[in-house]
Amino acid sequence: MTTVFRRGSRSAAFSLDGASVAVTGGANGIGRAISTHFARAGARVAIGDIDVDAARALADELGNGAVGIALDVSDEASFTAFLDAAEKANGPLAVLVNNAGIDWMGPFHTETNEVSRRQVAVNLIGPIVGSRLALERMLPRRTGHLVNVASAAGRIPQPGSAVYTATKHGVVGLTECLRLEYRDSGVRFSVLHPGYIPTGMTQGTHRPSRLIPAATPDDCARAVVDAVRHNRFEVWSPAGQWVSIKLGHLVGRAVRERVLMATGIGRIVDDMDQTARRDYNERAFGGKGSAAPVSVITPETRKNNRRRR
Repeated sequence: MTTVFRRGSRSAAFSLDGASVAVTGGANGIGRAISTHFARAGARVAIGDIDVDAARALADELGNGAVGIALDVSDEASFTAFLDAAEKANGPLAVLVNNAGIDWMGPFHTETNEVSRRQVAVNLIGPIVGSRLALERMLPRRTGHLVNVASAAGRIPQPGSAVYTATKHGVVGLTECLRLEYRDSGVRFSVLHPGYIPTGMTQGTHRPSRLIPAATPDDCARAVVDAVRHNRFEVWSPAGQWVSIKLGHLVGRAVRERVLMATGIGRIVDDMDQTARRDYNERAFGGKGSAAPVSVITPETRKNNRRRR
């Protein structure tokens, strides 16, 4: 099935019913919710995940042509094979959601180079490769929608997640450029900015205050499906966080940083459960993320950090 979009309009001229949708990191967390909501909308979903058993189990649960496929987004051959299998199962690719991502939390100077490279490979090179492979399929048909999952950390700094923040700034920049570069191609683009979302990625942490924007994986998924249906570029979950982030860029740096720290953003890492976080690192980095201490913040360092805030 070839899905057709009406160019020059924010509204889609098509139903998601039967559309071929591929989601990376689609078996868990936000990706699982995105896969589920597209399937509920009638799409035929290819769920790509490094945890292929979880991907296949979710596909069986969703039905309607859903397939679970092994995928390592940092490997171009794996990504190519994933999209080939998605199209073989469900027809020409209508939507790709580059969702897969990992986050090592802790003081930057204790993060190993290997862990940093893995984050760049998954969080940034993955979307770059995926976007290129999707465009190679979509451009000849002059139709398609590419969704890149960034983060609120793609617009503001996240202390304790420096490399993750850098990769998400890169995803935002990539998607902004692609939107302009291919503005007359018939292919559409969206970038999702999740706030604090309770998933495996935030395991061992808690939302330090109500001032930190928070939502659920289902909130993110609904926003993505809506963006594809109605051709919305900037997507925020929760929706209201864009106001504070954009207003923050209108004030001076000193004011903006004081406000950010007052929200408790620095305490996400300071107060995390190191044992629980080590379990996440073991899964996300294959043990490499737990080779270095999860955090070397001492009680005295934590106290001094809070004084500076």
